[in-house]
Amino acid sequence: MKYQRILLKLSGEALMGNRTYGIDPERIDDYAKEIKKVFDKGIEIGIVIGGGNIFRGVAGASKGMDRVQGDYMGMLATVINGLALQNALENNKVPTRLQTAIKIEAIAEPFIKRKATRHLEKGRVVIFGSGTGNPFFTTDSAAVLRAIEINADVILKGTRVDGIYNEDPEKNDKATKFESLSFDEVLKKGLKVMDTTAFTLSQENKLPIIVFDINTTGNLMKVVEGQNIGTRVD
Repeated sequence: MKYQRILLKLSGEALMGNRTYGIDPERIDDYAKEIKKVFDKGIEIGIVIGGGNIFRGVAGASKGMDRVQGDYMGMLATVINGLALQNALENNKVPTRLQTAIKIEAIAEPFIKRKATRHLEKGRVVIFGSGTGNPFFTTDSAAVLRAIEINADVILKGTRVDGIYNEDPEKNDKATKFESLSFDEVLKKGLKVMDTTAFTLSQENKLPIIVFDINTTGNLMKVVEGQNIGTRVD
């Protein structure tokens, strides 16, 4: 295996499947099965999930809602997704802990770096909910921050697209895919990999990012094995 400890970033929209909002139980079970395959190989796994399938603070703010209030609602949405993924993983016999940046002791542990690392060492998947716990920061930023804190080898960003393109491949079927890029090339070309804060944090800490299609069965394992899947940025 190329990577021993990974941080998997999933968007909230990925959990919708073919629905227009909410959580598709079949899709989340598919993800749990893919994660289990990697887990069974002894890979240590941290996961950060977005909340866009339930609520987006930015969208709320655009319609007149207070941005801070909206962002906290978005953070709670990521906790709902975290609980759903925890349930799906445990149904697949994968021991899991949910930690949150906002204290909600009745349903999750508070995020403590040392405790998270210990869970990973003991063979538990750790899901990090409620983003960074601060408004104005995306779950991309939370993913990079948690990856650095747990000393992950790589950030694996699972998306609907099989890598980074020069244009949106869902809008232009002639878009060109990049096999690999440097951080500087991404900035020069103006490509959208993560939001600027998250991307800069990753660059400063020399933490590679791999963008790949999470919906293709077996792709997660191939990425962890070091196969040329998706686009690598380092």
